[in-house]
Amino acid sequence: MTRTSDIVRPPKELIEGLRDIGAATVAGTLGHMGYKNPHMVGPVAQNAGKSIVGPALTLQFMPQRPDLFSEGEYADPETQLHRHVLYHVQEGDVVVVDARGDMSSGVFGDMMSTYFKGRGGAGIVIDGCMRDRPNVKQLDIPLWLRGWTPNYHVQTTIFPMAVNVPIACGGVTVIPGDIIVADDDGVVVVPVSMAKAVIDEANKHHDWEEFSRMKLMQGEPLQRYYPLHPDANGEYQAWRAANPKR
Repeated sequence: MTRTSDIVRPPKELIEGLRDIGAATVAGTLGHMGYKNPHMVGPVAQNAGKSIVGPALTLQFMPQRPDLFSEGEYADPETQLHRHVLYHVQEGDVVVVDARGDMSSGVFGDMMSTYFKGRGGAGIVIDGCMRDRPNVKQLDIPLWLRGWTPNYHVQTTIFPMAVNVPIACGGVTVIPGDIIVADDDGVVVVPVSMAKAVIDEANKHHDWEEFSRMKLMQGEPLQRYYPLHPDANGEYQAWRAANPKR
């Protein structure tokens, strides 16, 4: 089992720049940049209307085998690696867990979630389950999960193997420190090296999309206004000049 050091967090301006863009626009922008599927398949929003942007702390689960894990080891709480990922949590961090899509292991419960919230974590993403749903719900932590179970995290077939190492979550590679963007559409992973370009391109898209949305609501032609046809650019520029605060 591996305990590793803290992550390198991306510059705050990248986090803030992605905050108001939305997972769908981020995913589409990444797709046009060659990253075809940054969306995690499996974890879904548990709190409607919540959105988060923050750096990833990672936790990796593996199938149990007797030479690497035994229930007796867990008599010492500090051998429980799911605790150690939480020790690294700083304000705004996102804990991302590869729980192998397991539907019978509750990775975190009430007490661990309370500690996470007290540390200022932004949200939790698990390709798997949590437990203690009624109490966790009261904490109002933004969560993206496959589901819920009454079982604790090592009760069945998996165990935590490593903290802050590269993982696969929902079919997407997550490197510690990657930027997680999540909302009701799902969870998207943004490599730090691509974040600035995503912000620049997504903001350009957002500008003309607002104008196009207005035109489409007025019943104007889809062919002209989405995507914005070059012939309509002058019209858009005039609207932009008349509405500089939009």
